[in-house]
Amino acid sequence: MDTVSTDGRSRGVSTPATILLVDDNPTVARAMEIAFRLAGHRLDTATGPEEAFSRLALARYDAILLDMNFSPSESDGEQGLACLARIMADDPAACVVVITAHSGIRIAVAAMQAGARDFAMKPWRNAELVAKVEAAIARGTATTPATPRAAAGAEPARLLGDSVAMQALRDLVRRIGPVPAGVTITGPAGSGRTLTALAIHAASSSADTAPIRIDLRDPAAWDRLDGATGTAILRHPDQLDTVAQARLLDRIPGDLRCIAIVDTAALLAPALRRRLATVDVAVPPLRDRGDDAVLLARHFARVAAARFDRPQTRLTGAAEAAIRAAIWPDEVRGLALAVERAVLLSNDGIVDAAALAPPAAVIAAPAVTASDASFDLTDAERLMIEAALREHRHNVTHAATALGLSRGALYRRMARYGL
Repeated sequence: MDTVSTDGRSRGVSTPATILLVDDNPTVARAMEIAFRLAGHRLDTATGPEEAFSRLALARYDAILLDMNFSPSESDGEQGLACLARIMADDPAACVVVITAHSGIRIAVAAMQAGARDFAMKPWRNAELVAKVEAAIARGTATTPATPRAAAGAEPARLLGDSVAMQALRDLVRRIGPVPAGVTITGPAGSGRTLTALAIHAASSSADTAPIRIDLRDPAAWDRLDGATGTAILRHPDQLDTVAQARLLDRIPGDLRCIAIVDTAALLAPALRRRLATVDVAVPPLRDRGDDAVLLARHFARVAAARFDRPQTRLTGAAEAAIRAAIWPDEVRGLALAVERAVLLSNDGIVDAAALAPPAAVIAAPAVTASDASFDLTDAERLMIEAALREHRHNVTHAATALGLSRGALYRRMARYGL
């Protein structure tokens, strides 16, 4: 086993590791950051599962240190076990070391059975913990079943969201990823169709090579099909005429796995559909994903803060209410743009409803009748006003500013809703 000297620096690991700590205790996080930095490693911290999945969607980690409880009133380890289960489902080769109290032997055993490589008991000695994590990383190659890993430099393909719709989508991706069948992906533009395609590829036997991406509307891009192997992500085959579709079918190599992104598989010719659409995967629109919109907004805020070197950003209650109420043009992509803009223009690390321009984003869904849409928007407006008033302790002037309204306009709306 690798050893750690008295100064905390590893003597057996030559390559610095990147480690993610999932723990809501800032004192623990600071102590561990120092210990791993002295040992030559980098440690990032997530305060809970939501932030952990957000970070895992942005970067790959050599190891994950996972606390088993994230609420003061919880001690049964169920929160940590649920987080571990999703981490291992997304990446069966993940190196997870769980942290539990001395009384938590049962939890530690359950975590090991669920895929954790090791566990550490509280309290611990920093040098021993560093050595334990280094050993877990080192033996991963020898003990983990051969699993193709993503191509070097490739970003993680993680589908974020806790809604039933996204859980079902992730389950489907895990089932069909390893099978070399043709897949068509449908759903609104901007909802995450390309990310879903990349997630399917990441779960396949060719995950260690980058997929070929071809927009079939560009004739020059077709040459990339010649002699192609592994996985090809084909965009818009449904927009080709029947002659072009027949030409495409003849040109696709027989051993090439195709994942097609289409508006509708119904426009594919029968022969091409048989080749491309063994399985249809529908990406749900954001309006069917409940509170996932807020979860995604927080994720995009973290990304934007890091990208633009801004302070860590917080969404106010009014902003989150606006996000829930809005039907975002361009789906998840539109939400990401709005949050990125709000973070960039924020001076104090706080994003309020006015910064997200909700009046331009809240529109009636085409399938909803006029009367129903009016009712839905009225409810949404009331929720946003209530959230803004709570956020600003019923200071009407501040709440009006947060909502992008005049003080008089807010008073009129408050009277209308009996607030």
